Amino acid sequence: MSYEGEVRNGVVVLDEGAALTEGTRVRVEPVARDTVPDRPLAVLARALRQLPENPDWPADGAAQHDHYLYGTPKRP
Repeated sequence: MSYEGEVRNGVVVLDEGAALTEGTRVRVEPVARDTVPDRPLAVLARALRQLPENPDWPADGAAQHDHYLYGTPKRP
């Protein structure tokens, strides 16, 4: 299991929700700032920007995603 966080005033502060028992030994590995997303969807957004335009994709794909993913009837 791994946790993420940042250094503040010389102390490693883990992201919210990370709870370790007092005295737990840890290993800290610095990461380049550009590999840490600023927003939760930053990695997905970066990946989507790298996808090529595809003329075969349906124009209503976002609005009718259930139809294309699961075969449900299209919504009006």
